[in-house]
Amino acid sequence: MCTSPFILPGRVSVLKILPVLFISLLILSCNSTKPGHKKQVNGKNAVRERISINEGWKFMRYTGEPDKLIYEERPAVLNRNDNVVADTKASDESKGSSSENSLKKWILPTANDFIRDPSKHHQRPEGNPGSDFPFVQNNFDDAAWEQVQLPHDWAIKGPFFEGNRAAVGGGMGRLPSPGVAWYRKKIDIPSSDAGRTIYLDIDGAMSYAMVWLNGNLVGGWPFGYNSFRLDLTPYINFGGSNQIAIRLDNPNHSSRWYPGGGIYRNVWLTKVDPVHVGQWGTFIRTRNVSATSASVDLTVTIENNSTSDQDIKLITELYYLDDRFERKPTSKVSFPETSTSVLAGNKQIVETSLTIKDPLLWGPPPLQKPNLYVAVTKLYSGGKLVDEYETQFGIRSVKFDAANGVLVNGKPIRVQGVNQHHDLGALGAAFNIRAAQRQLEILAEMGCNAIRMAHNPPAPELLDLTDRMGFLVIDEVFDCWERGKTPLDFHLIFADWYEADTRSFIRRDRNHPSVIAWSFGNEVGEQYTAEAGAALAKKLHDIVKEEDDTRPSTASMNFAKPDMPFPATMDIITLNYQGEGIRMPQLIHIYGY
Repeated sequence: MCTSPFILPGRVSVLKILPVLFISLLILSCNSTKPGHKKQVNGKNAVRERISINEGWKFMRYTGEPDKLIYEERPAVLNRNDNVVADTKASDESKGSSSENSLKKWILPTANDFIRDPSKHHQRPEGNPGSDFPFVQNNFDDAAWEQVQLPHDWAIKGPFFEGNRAAVGGGMGRLPSPGVAWYRKKIDIPSSDAGRTIYLDIDGAMSYAMVWLNGNLVGGWPFGYNSFRLDLTPYINFGGSNQIAIRLDNPNHSSRWYPGGGIYRNVWLTKVDPVHVGQWGTFIRTRNVSATSASVDLTVTIENNSTSDQDIKLITELYYLDDRFERKPTSKVSFPETSTSVLAGNKQIVETSLTIKDPLLWGPPPLQKPNLYVAVTKLYSGGKLVDEYETQFGIRSVKFDAANGVLVNGKPIRVQGVNQHHDLGALGAAFNIRAAQRQLEILAEMGCNAIRMAHNPPAPELLDLTDRMGFLVIDEVFDCWERGKTPLDFHLIFADWYEADTRSFIRRDRNHPSVIAWSFGNEVGEQYTAEAGAALAKKLHDIVKEEDDTRPSTASMNFAKPDMPFPATMDIITLNYQGEGIRMPQLIHIYGY
């Protein structure tokens, strides 16, 4: 389940990565986000605001039968075997099904921005399901509910389930993470925000999140590890109070590790002009990198939510970030100014490039330094500044070489890596930036310089840390595809969501210099299905390359045989539990080997 992979560039030779180190850390530290944190541009006349709304939520988790506002009907669980080895062949479980209670058709349109073919976009049905349910109403009295601060993991405080037939088995940590729960919070939106676009950004909620605002079903996102955005604007009461209600449904038998439960990452309100840089709307590539110069390519997606066409001027300036991660004014460099027209209700992509002389390169310590830059993109309409968007990035080259291993900026790096799940040990799944930083500090002291995210997208702040600290990262998105490993895992919704989850995962993380490869699967059951599995792997690989052609793709294999079609679909091969991996002779005496 968790191994540091071996990498075979081009199926030629093996680059050894250290076996996984299983580490449980008890970390005591402060919360991840300062309450009320607000980022503004131009002081009082902010063109873009990102406001933490982590405080003051009311929480209720059902102890008995939950409500019927379900995403879709799930199959009955017939196999509760929680004692399987990591390389057991994955199963072909039955799929979920719609019913008259299913809200799936109202949730699927949230994925449309990440579905490339417009003909495959989902159309929202008529109606507003759940609008008459008490918990979504503005006047519902939630005074008896528990008050919590986000990020929040409802399960970590226990109690542990005991016995051989425990309700929650050891695979999911024997903690009460399964269940259905609601979160509610009132937010005030001033009348001065009328005319702006207001988004709700959720960095992670476990799982099957569905969101109502003022009694209106806005949308949701089933996959508990991906970050997602909802447009609240059509449902906002400007100049008054607004009620957010979020329903989560975390099924039992849905994970092979402790998933946690709840809104376990940060939540934000983003306020922008109708003409603005889109969600994760910049992509910076670096090429021809050397100590004397580097080419930097910038792609910006401009979104026009207004009712009229807009002529936009775009200016992007680069700054080096000093040791305090503040802009260094003497290093200011600008991309060429560009202009474009964006039709009402549409998006427009703008591309531009520049060459930097004597760049400060990003690379892993101790031989290199993780230098960072920030690109500040400004949009002007009618001579007025309408948006300002920051993109942190690093200038570096990464090459996987059959003879020399991994080369960063032309220099070979001995990759000494571990796998890391999203939780923080005894602290649970609720993200805490200091706890995550301390975890990385301890790993660095042990000689670790690389992390494979096991086996899903991490909190975005974790990649900020790996950027700053110089870790190399294999960023991973799925633990299963169509063939499930547990009865109620992601395979139930894979067909509907794999494209949106893959594209959103890459768009969020592709500006991080620490990310050196994308993994679109871990030990998936499709390894065993020959050409059929290879065809699905090729489909995912192609999506990855459409979103980012600068990094190699892979899918970790624990069932690899000569001449299999599966590994031929990816750029590099990663192997778990094979060759000189975790089953080395010198480990045989260790208990549990």
